[in-house]
Amino acid sequence: MLVSDLKKIIREIPDHPKPGIVFYDLTTLFKDAGALHSVIDRLAERFRGDRIELIAGVEARGFMIAAALAYVLKLGIVPIRKPGKLPWRVAGEDYTLEYGDGRLELHEDAVERDQRVLIVDDVLATGGTAAASARLVERLGGTVAGFAFLVELQFLKGRSRLTSDNIFSLISYP
Repeated sequence: MLVSDLKKIIREIPDHPKPGIVFYDLTTLFKDAGALHSVIDRLAERFRGDRIELIAGVEARGFMIAAALAYVLKLGIVPIRKPGKLPWRVAGEDYTLEYGDGRLELHEDAVERDQRVLIVDDVLATGGTAAASARLVERLGGTVAGFAFLVELQFLKGRSRLTSDNIFSLISYP
């Protein structure tokens, strides 16, 4: 499936979560079996040779992409979650996003020293969530092997906040 076809499947919701913001609703893409398979196959092909040892999926829509990708690449997956969602000892990281502040948490034993981790999320916007995720992985001793996103909102320049050169977004909005 062409990227232009995938873009047509994504529902655009204006003024959500606040006026002036266009929300790209990926649930329409996730429910389309052909589109979902195309997305996961393309991401897997892009990262297949990158010596990745673990995938970290970012809450919440990032979980869906990360789980499917981990399955295809035969890798384990760990969740990066919002506060209070993980049942054991956690490391946390505060961050800023385009319309507020947030915090992410990861189990203290989720990443092994020097383990190469691919961080997967649905959208790269301002880069705050992805950068916070990377700091968590690194604080636990892991190495960020790259970032995978389904959508990138280029006009928000989130890529500039990420330290890795291995950043891939399947669909970009200028």
